[in-house]
Amino acid sequence: MFGGRKNKGNNEEKASSLMTPANSPTSGGGSVTGFDSAGLERAAKAAKDLDNSKNAKAAIELIKTQELTKQHEASMKRAEFDAMNKQMELQRVEKEGDEARKTLERKSQYDRQREEYKDQLDRKKLADQLQAQREMQMESLKKQEEAVLRQEKIRRETAAYEADLKSKADIAKAKAEAEGRIKQERANHDLAIEKLKIKAKEEKDALIESVKDSTKQVLEGLANYVSDTERLRNTALTGSAVALGIYTAKVGTGVAGRFIEKHLGKPSLVRDTSRASVSKFISAPVATTKKILGMNDATKALDGIILEKKLSTQLEKVAVATSNTKKNRAPFRHLLLHGPPGTGKTLFARNLAQNSGLEYAILTGGDVAPLGKDGVTEIHKLFDWAHTSRKGLLLFVDEADAFLRNRETEQISEDVRNALNAFLYRTGTETDKFMMVYASNKPEQFDGAITDRIDEIVEFELPGEEERRKMINMYIERYLNEPASAWAKKVVMDGISESDIESVVGLTEGWSGREISKLAIAWQSNAYGTAGAVIDKEAFMEVVEQQRNANTTKNVWLDKARADMLAKDGKD
Repeated sequence: MFGGRKNKGNNEEKASSLMTPANSPTSGGGSVTGFDSAGLERAAKAAKDLDNSKNAKAAIELIKTQELTKQHEASMKRAEFDAMNKQMELQRVEKEGDEARKTLERKSQYDRQREEYKDQLDRKKLADQLQAQREMQMESLKKQEEAVLRQEKIRRETAAYEADLKSKADIAKAKAEAEGRIKQERANHDLAIEKLKIKAKEEKDALIESVKDSTKQVLEGLANYVSDTERLRNTALTGSAVALGIYTAKVGTGVAGRFIEKHLGKPSLVRDTSRASVSKFISAPVATTKKILGMNDATKALDGIILEKKLSTQLEKVAVATSNTKKNRAPFRHLLLHGPPGTGKTLFARNLAQNSGLEYAILTGGDVAPLGKDGVTEIHKLFDWAHTSRKGLLLFVDEADAFLRNRETEQISEDVRNALNAFLYRTGTETDKFMMVYASNKPEQFDGAITDRIDEIVEFELPGEEERRKMINMYIERYLNEPASAWAKKVVMDGISESDIESVVGLTEGWSGREISKLAIAWQSNAYGTAGAVIDKEAFMEVVEQQRNANTTKNVWLDKARADMLAKDGKD
C-alpha cells in the first residue's frame, strides 16, 4: 500500500516536471499566477508522440498492468495493515483481559485475606469473651467462698459475743440476787435469830417428851418379851433364816447377772455387734438363734466393695488367712486399715468377720474420753466380753486415732491415759479369742505401743476412674433401677445415655465411695420429688453439679478448720 502511494507520487512528480517549464515562475522565472503553459504544451506533444508510436498500445497495457499490480500490492498492504491492526486489537483485548483477571484475582485474594482476618478477629474476640466469662465465674466463685467464710466468721463472732453477753448477764443476775439476799438477811437478822431460838426451844421440849414416852414403852415391851422364853427362841430362828436367804439371793443374783452380762449383754463401748443380746432375742429370736448356732451362710469378704485390683488381692489373702487362723485355733494377727473416709474400711471389716466365721463388734475411739474415770472399767468389761465369744471376735476400732494417741506428744487427760494403759494391757499378748482391726485417717498419731501391736497394714485409696465407673453403675442399679425395699418405686431414667454416665465418671474424680453412694441417693430423691419418679438428663447433671458444689464447700470448711488448728498449735 505504501509502495503504491510512493509510485503514484513519483508519477505525479514526473508529470509535474513535464508540465513545469524551465522558465516557469516556480523554477526561477515563472509567472505571477504560477501556471506553466509550456509544460502543458510539452505534455501534449509528448502524448501526441506517444500515440503516434507503434508501441503505444503495449506501453499503455504495460502501464495498466503495472498500475493494477501496484493497486493489488497496495490492497495486500492494506489487508496486512488491517490484519496487523486486528492482531494488535486482539492483543490489546487479551492484555486487558489478563489485567482484568489479575485484578479480579487480586481482589478475590484481598477479600479472602480480609475475611480470614475478620474471622481471626471474631475468634479472638470470642476467645477473649470466653476467657472473660471464665475469669468472672472464677471471681464469682471466689467471692462466694469469701462470702461463706465471712458469714461463718460473723456467725462465730456473733455466737461468741452472744455467749459473752449471756455470761455477763448471768453473772450480773447472780450477783444482784446474792446482794439482794444478803441485804434481806441483814435486815431480818435479829428477827430470824429470835424465831430460830423459839423454834429450837419448842423442838427440844417435844423431843424430850417423845424420848421419855418411847423409853417407857420400850422398857415395858422388853420386860414382857424377856419373860416369855418360847418367843425368844422363835425370834432367833426366824432372824437366822431371813439373814441366810438374803445372803444367798444376793450372791446368786450377782453371779447370774455377771453371766448374763458376759454372754448376752453388750458393753457400753460397743456401737454395733453381730453377737446375740437380750434385746436381739426379744426383737428377732429366730435370726438370733441361727447366728448362735452358726446356721447363717458366710458371704465373701469383698462382696459389695469395689476396690483397686491390687488392693482386692491383698484383702482376699487377709480374709483367707483369717479364716484359716480361726479353723486352726492359731493366734490372730492384728490389722490396720488406713486411708481417706468413705473408702470401704468399715464395710470390709464386717465382711471379713462374716467371711471368716467370726463375730464382730464395732466401737469408736471418740467414745472413750467421755467416760472419764469409768473408761478403765469399760475397757476391761469389753475384753472380758470378747473372751466369752465362742466363735472368736473381730473387734473393729473406728477412728482409732481419737483414742490411741501418742502419750508423749499429745495432750491427753489422765483418765484417757489410764484407759489407754488398760487397752495396752489387754492387747499386749497374742490370743485366739479376738482379732483387733483398727481404722484411721491419721495413723501417724498412734501411740508407739499400738503401732508395735499391728501385724499388717492395708492402705485404702480413693477410687480410680475404673472403680468409679463400676461404683456409679452399681449404685444406679441399687437405688434407681432395682431398689432393695419392697415398697420402693423404680426410677425412670429419661434420656440418660451411657455417655452421660461416662461424663459423671470424669466429674467425680477425687470422690470417695461414700460420696458416690450419696450422689446416687440424691438422684433417687430428685426422682421421687416428681409425680412419676422420673429423672431426666438435665436434672441428672444438675444433681451432680449440686453435689460437686457441696463437696467443694465442705473441703473449704475442712481446710479452714485445719488452718485454724495449725495456727492454734503454732501459738501454743
